[in-house]
Amino acid sequence: MSIATLILGQSGTGKSTSMRNIDPADVLLIQTIRKPLPFKASGWKVASKETPQGSIFQTDDWSKMIAVMTRTKRKVIVIDDFQYLLANEFMKRSDERGFDKFTDIGKHAWSVLTAAGELPDDVRVYILSHTEEDQAGTTKMKTIGKMLDEKITIEGMVTIVLRTAVLDGQYYFTTRNNGRDTVKSPMGLFDHDMIDNDLAAVDQRICEFYDLTVTN
Repeated sequence: MSIATLILGQSGTGKSTSMRNIDPADVLLIQTIRKPLPFKASGWKVASKETPQGSIFQTDDWSKMIAVMTRTKRKVIVIDDFQYLLANEFMKRSDERGFDKFTDIGKHAWSVLTAAGELPDDVRVYILSHTEEDQAGTTKMKTIGKMLDEKITIEGMVTIVLRTAVLDGQYYFTTRNNGRDTVKSPMGLFDHDMIDNDLAAVDQRICEFYDLTVTN
């Protein structure tokens, strides 16, 4: 069983930047929206026929996402801007009447998250997504509204949820719930309530905590 981790935060608060210290040769980055990385990224190449060893695969199709996650030999998978998996399908189907599309979108998101947790034991999947505040004032993962939230609680499908924070110009991840968000992590995984927004360091700590033998 692989380890899936949610990393949540508003745009510009350090989610994608947290990948800056990861070796792209070890990672499959799935982008739901094709965009430049927010750091010097000369080693990051789009996977294609010309560059089959590329690290970046762009798709917002849930079935292709599952297929590439299942097929890759890389031990670290990052899904960036996960909320656009939901939002893009909703917009493409915006002319449809009725509520079946919400059930479909929820099922597709559930399928991707389920697949992310059913990969080999030494695989780590990091799912980056935006946040929103619900009617109770809780900061949670952004979806496409109440009709989807009634069908699936995405944070409930993973054990680790981190959230970005920016203090005095420095970028962090919060590791413990503050009573108004959905952050969570196993007891003893992290020593502090706030850690550097360094996904490479987070991945190393998760491997140590779960006694994973990493052979990239």
